[in-house]
Parts: sequence; structure tokens; C-alpha cells
Amino acid sequence: MVTIHVCIGSACHIKGAYNIINGFQTMIEDQNAGDKVTVKAAFCLGECTKAVSVKVNEGSVYSVAEKNINQFFEEHVRPLL
Repeated sequence: MVTIHVCIGSACHIKGAYNIINGFQTMIEDQNAGDKVTVKAAFCLGECTKAVSVKVNEGSVYSVAEKNINQFFEEHVRPLL
């Protein structure tokens, strides 16, 4: 099981955290990966300057925006499926 943690703290919320969560959920549904990937909200991943902060499993924290969400998914989530 792959877990994507998306920060919903203040800085990330302002930068569109909920759009990122919805984007991941849509991609997961489109790829029929609901049984392999889960998206969880997290309060502060400690990288507020990287808002929206995202972490896959227990890996590094990355900055994800709507413009690079597809690339992020392909590089950091897809290989784990």
C-alpha cells in the first residue's frame, strides 16, 4: 500500500492543498489504483516553504503544485504500484 501524505497546514492550505488532494484522488480513480494507494491529510510536514508539501510513504517531502502534480505522480507514486 502506498500512502500519499498531503499537508493541509496554513501555508499549504493557502497554496491549494485541497486541489492537490482532489487531483491525486482523481488520478488514483482513473488508474484503478484505489486498492493500492491512499491519500491522507497531514498537519505540517515541516517544510512550509515547499507548500504544498507532499510525502509518499515515509520518504522525502516534496513541493507539489497543480501544474506538476501529474509529473510528481508518475515519478514518485507510479513506480511503487
